[in-house]
Amino acid sequence: MFDLSRSIDLHKASMKTYNESIIVGRMTGLLELDETVIWTAKHLWKQRVLKTKMTKHQRPEYFIDEQEEGDFEMLKHEHYFKPVDNGTIMIDQFHYETPNGFLGRIFNNIYLENYMTKLLNERNQTIKTVAEGNLWNQYLA
Repeated sequence: MFDLSRSIDLHKASMKTYNESIIVGRMTGLLELDETVIWTAKHLWKQRVLKTKMTKHQRPEYFIDEQEEGDFEMLKHEHYFKPVDNGTIMIDQFHYETPNGFLGRIFNNIYLENYMTKLLNERNQTIKTVAEGNLWNQYLA
């Protein structure tokens, strides 16, 4: 689960709907500590660019990636992994702050929070499917 969650290839496969791709940085493989990647994708009606960096990494317990540049005032994505008898529990904590003050908070409450939750659920469902069924090739095709 830890490696699947930091796999650039699986990330791109899980976000095909949004035409997500890397324009600068590691293009394939596993994201490592202190690596920076610049992503581009179509979200919320326009092409977006997001520069992220893996700021913490302790295999296999957790890793954290954070926005260095992008549309959010702040974005921090924490991934935690807990072994259990029948597999692994993944805990995803996604923290962000919207720009534009009061209007940004209204937009977040009306639309953005649901959009981001759906996006993360789609990604995590892909990771779960691959982890449980060893269906790696299906997502890379």
